[in-house]
Amino acid sequence: YKVLDPHRFGIVEFDDKKNAVSLEEKPLNPKSNFAVTGLYFYDNMVCEYAKTIKLSKRGEYEITDLNNLYLQENNLNVTLMNRGYAWLDTGTFESLLEASMFISTIQKRQGIQISCPEEIAYNKGWISYTELENQASIISKSHYGEYLFSLLKQ
Repeated sequence: YKVLDPHRFGIVEFDDKKNAVSLEEKPLNPKSNFAVTGLYFYDNMVCEYAKTIKLSKRGEYEITDLNNLYLQENNLNVTLMNRGYAWLDTGTFESLLEASMFISTIQKRQGIQISCPEEIAYNKGWISYTELENQASIISKSHYGEYLFSLLKQ
């Protein structure tokens, strides 16, 4: 996801065909403005690869080191998130507040909940009307419970 402050994130560099060629964690001199968002899907090798990761200079295990192992094996696919997507970082107090305000604004203006598991499950047919009603009843005195009840009226 393109960002204005790439030094705060794990960054991916692309070649001219938009293939990932390098990954760096919080670089001082970023090679691109594309942050790795933190949505990963791994195969069965991930556990073996993870066992080889060492603590970074920052004293942390870096997901970028794991992703670099996949890159070295030519087994890393990176998908660009273009306009129309909203990726919200919450790594600082300020960015957490900004993300909270963004979600609150969307929910209030559109009258929907962002990422409501019960709504998704109900719409996909994974839970029944009665199961949704039971979930709503448990938290009926909250705004979220009221939202679940509103789904039953639609």
